[in-house]
Amino acid sequence: MKILRIIPSMDPTQGGPCQGIRNSIPELQKLGVTNEVVCLDESSSAYLGNDPFTIHTLGNAKTPWKYNKNLLPWLIQNFKNYDTIIVHGLWSYHSHAAIKAFLRLQKEEKGSPKIYVMPHGMLDPYFQKADSRKLKALRNDIYWKWVENKVINQADGILFTCEEELVLARTTFPNYKPKKEINVGYGIQPPPAYTKKMREAFSNKVQQWNGKPHLVFLSRIHPKKGVDLLIKAYLKIAGEMDNIPQLVIAGPGLNDPYGKEMQSLAKKSNNILFPGMLVGNEKWGAFYESSVFVLPSHQENFGIAVVEALACSKPVLISEKVNIWREIAQENAGIVKKDNEKDTYLLLKEWLTKSTTEQEQMAKNAFNVYSKHFTIANAGKQLLNNID
Repeated sequence: MKILRIIPSMDPTQGGPCQGIRNSIPELQKLGVTNEVVCLDESSSAYLGNDPFTIHTLGNAKTPWKYNKNLLPWLIQNFKNYDTIIVHGLWSYHSHAAIKAFLRLQKEEKGSPKIYVMPHGMLDPYFQKADSRKLKALRNDIYWKWVENKVINQADGILFTCEEELVLARTTFPNYKPKKEINVGYGIQPPPAYTKKMREAFSNKVQQWNGKPHLVFLSRIHPKKGVDLLIKAYLKIAGEMDNIPQLVIAGPGLNDPYGKEMQSLAKKSNNILFPGMLVGNEKWGAFYESSVFVLPSHQENFGIAVVEALACSKPVLISEKVNIWREIAQENAGIVKKDNEKDTYLLLKEWLTKSTTEQEQMAKNAFNVYSKHFTIANAGKQLLNNID
């Protein structure tokens, strides 16, 4: 089988969906499946050449809609070279172009490939209800009516990363009538085994780190992620308890307005550290040297970083808006609360007041949850079984 993935960008700084593709492809290759990607990046992009699969770059998109005049002709010309098409993400030109090329090929030729859409949480009702997104929500309502519902309803199926995402997608827009809803699961490659080089790399990158187990947030510095809730909760607990672990808030976005606002908010404590984006040994050092991972997000479709923490035997402190919270709560692999200021405070306080024995047991549970639910081997087989 030969699969084509369509996505606006494969730049690693874009986060979840492109990382999910990178996690999935090697496992599918073991199952005899070839994957290629087409995206709207420049052929001179710095990240190119580091992946063991073909990436077709058609040049940068020119508008907020991410329009690229080269995409539709390329898809029409090349679709027939693949057995299956997977469109990653919504609300951009790439999904519209994909279904347009698919329908055209279907009319002109027999035996056209199957096409699936993977929303990656973009049908979550949060995006239509959040106060900060009123204008974008109105735009999405209009775009859904005229464009995106055709993508969803005319594709062969919609692929979801977990059952929670599938159920939530049904509640967001009218005329939501996909031919097939498929929970294909999701997973990550096993993390590399711990080495001293990881500790050294992390220590060199985060020079204010005191060398002790810390709390780690590893994601975009973005309002959706609840960073403000985390900082406020930490500052409150720091005023109540002595010698609490340092908090490392790592990820891109420090120079954005929200990132600058968060750094200003955190100035009351010297123990809140902002190292920026961590890569390679720096990132794995951040995980392995931590005591717990924290993400009080307002919306998280899957949370690759959450699962990476579990795979490193680290419990996770998350909000119930992280869609894999049920698996984590059921297996006692972390603590789950609501995504508000009071509950985020309770989230940290409950962890920090647990006994060493309780924390160690939760760490064992964390790895067990990863092994049971979120390995890329299981996810690869599940995807293949559902699209084959």
